[in-house]
Amino acid sequence: MLSGLEAAFVHPSVDTEQGIAHGVTAADLADTLARYPDAAAAYVVSPSYFGAVADIRALADVAHAAGVPLIVDEAWGAHFGFHPDLPGGALSQGADLVTSSTHKLAGSLTQSAMLHLGHGPFAELLEPLVERAHRLVQSTSASALLLASLDLARMTLASGRDAVGASVEAADKIRGMIRALGRFRVVSDGFDRFPDIAAADPLRIAIDTRAGGIPGHEARRRLSREHRVMVEVATDSAVVAVVGAGSFPDADRFVEALHSLPSPLGGGGAGDEPLRLSLPAPGPTRLTAREAFMGPTRLVPTAEAVGLVSADTLAAYPPGIPNVLPGETVTAETVCFLQRTAAAPGGHVRGAADPGVTRLRVVG
Repeated sequence: MLSGLEAAFVHPSVDTEQGIAHGVTAADLADTLARYPDAAAAYVVSPSYFGAVADIRALADVAHAAGVPLIVDEAWGAHFGFHPDLPGGALSQGADLVTSSTHKLAGSLTQSAMLHLGHGPFAELLEPLVERAHRLVQSTSASALLLASLDLARMTLASGRDAVGASVEAADKIRGMIRALGRFRVVSDGFDRFPDIAAADPLRIAIDTRAGGIPGHEARRRLSREHRVMVEVATDSAVVAVVGAGSFPDADRFVEALHSLPSPLGGGGAGDEPLRLSLPAPGPTRLTAREAFMGPTRLVPTAEAVGLVSADTLAAYPPGIPNVLPGETVTAETVCFLQRTAAAPGGHVRGAADPGVTRLRVVG
């Protein structure tokens, strides 16, 4: 929307049972770059909210062969590379530009993050562009507290290999206990079914709660209210617990709280289980994101928006991945998905004009 660029998407594999998207394969990226020879760069998100890590080395090789840099949104991977049991960081795998939300798992203050410039074939080209863009958007009153917290987080990670290792051990213990008890499933145990997943972040513990007879939203609510146990996010089917790099959760307490949850779905029987929410296919793109966002818009009842062009970004939250972008056609399937998401316990549609998604902002 800011640049006016036209995005061409490389679609990831989707776990339809869990309703989550993963990464992209190098082959799919190569095919897309071949179809768009004027592409300026390739941009990928890795790891995912559920801890799936893409093959950054292969993606970088493909991007470089096509003559473009690889930019990686490594928001959830600030701790990567600081222990042998963790995946390697995107910079070490050949990425040219990497964003890192240091506050999420590395312990810096909220709203602090890092932008890393690699040493690859595009370093000399990218460095002045990054400097110029940074001057455009930076604050003239930068927070010394945030900057100091970034440096402290960097030092803690660099000197805290033993602490990070203990965090990995705690997360592995939790997964092992869940597997042994058998009621719930560990989502990452099925990652080998997807060709676009090269590794998994061991500090993210994604748990299929529906396998144990309770929806993720209800599991999260009860864990918080009844046991004072916080998980990072919940979906219709799962919860994701996160272990911060260098922290030591009480594995026994967490697993005990998880297995004390009731089974309101009658043990997960098919006759009692409500219909799962399936991710909708994206609608056709008719305008660039900038054209749709900057152009004249109007609010219309949701039923009337079907077939029109969205002016907003609409994302079912969690996990917050856009289901509709400005410039895309609104479909009946997407409307149904978003309204059902908004009606679900803990569900929310980010970017919607109202909580119930009764109106949508369209171009025109």
